Parts: sequence; C-alpha cells; structure tokens
Amino acid sequence: MTAPHSAASGGSSCRVTKYVLPQATGAIAVTSTQRRHLSSTEDNIASAEGKVDGMQDHVDLVQEQWRRERPDLDPAPQGVIGRVHRLAAALTEELTAVYAQFGLSEAEFDLLASLRRAGAPYELPAGELADHTMVTTGGLTKRVDRLIERGLVVRTDADDDRRRRLVRLTPEGVELIDRAFTAHLANEHRLVALLPAGDADALREAARRWLAALAHD
Repeated sequence: MTAPHSAASGGSSCRVTKYVLPQATGAIAVTSTQRRHLSSTEDNIASAEGKVDGMQDHVDLVQEQWRRERPDLDPAPQGVIGRVHRLAAALTEELTAVYAQFGLSEAEFDLLASLRRAGAPYELPAGELADHTMVTTGGLTKRVDRLIERGLVVRTDADDDRRRRLVRLTPEGVELIDRAFTAHLANEHRLVALLPAGDADALREAARRWLAALAHD
C-alpha cells in the first residue's frame, strides 16, 4: 500500500507529498516527492469534501444553461459524460506530472511499460507494440527513435525472421521504467484513495460494464 505524508505551511501555495510503494514492481522501491500546487486534484477534492450536496460544479452550470436555452432537450447525460471527460483530463494531468519526473512523456512511458510487462527479454515486434500502445506505426517509429537516442531501447532482428524487427529494452531502459512505474503506481494509489470507501469499487465495476457495452476491452 502507499504511505502518503503531506505537509503544508499556512498561506503556502504548494504542498510536498511523499509516496513509498516498496512492492510496486518487485524490483525497486523508491520514494517520490512531488511539489504540487494547491489547485491540484487532491486539494480541489479536499476543499469540496462535505460541500457536494447543494453545491454546483461546472457541469451543473452547463446543464442549467442548456435547460434554459433548449428546454425541449434533456441534458441529463452530461451529468455523467461531462464529468467523466473532465475527470479524465484532471487525472491525466496528475499522472503525467510523475512521468515528467523521469524525463518521459505519457506516450514514452506507455511504450516502455508495454515492453517491461511483456517479460524478459523485454521485447515486442514493432507492429504488436503499436497495438499495445494504440498508436500508428509511423508515430511509434518516432517515439522509438527518441528512446534509442537516450539508450533506453534498441531495434533488433527476430531470430526466426530477419525481416521482422523487434524493439527491446536496454538494461538502462529496464531500470528507468521500474523506477517510473513504482512512482506511477504510488501516484495511482494516492488518487484512488481520494474517493470515499466503496466508491472506487463501484466506479471500477461501472466502468467495466460501460466499456463492455461499448465493445471496448
């Protein structure tokens, strides 16, 4: 489990938080220290705690405007979908802040993580790697080129087919993604812990059913 510790001084505009997740990758334990502005997701939720009932958020205001302007339509779905969109953007901002600590973009983290979780020797065919990262082959080539320049991955030929190109983590790449994923998972534990008890389970299962209904895995 994550062990968060926070401290904030009176009138300060930022908060320092430490996260420790010893068992995240089974390889390395790190402590990630982040200095985060008080307008972050954690502080926004904390400031709103206990005030949700009877309080309006941005989506409520948008729905009110549409009810006024188009009373013939029901904007109720915006209460779900609008908030999911805004939540996704807020969470992405929180997650990418950790990737940046390791000099990685979201796409680069995704690529290295896909290779790492494939298991030793930490390699995948370029086409399969594109499927894992949901990017085009052309976009993948540019990302791989940047990571090669940093010494984090290499391109190799498959033993059974010289025409098939593989992308493989270098030892430096394995070490970096292990540290980055440890900090990333600690960050995710922190974000989920912002929800009241039971809400995370309910949200996980609702999202699973919704994705299945939309035929997305």
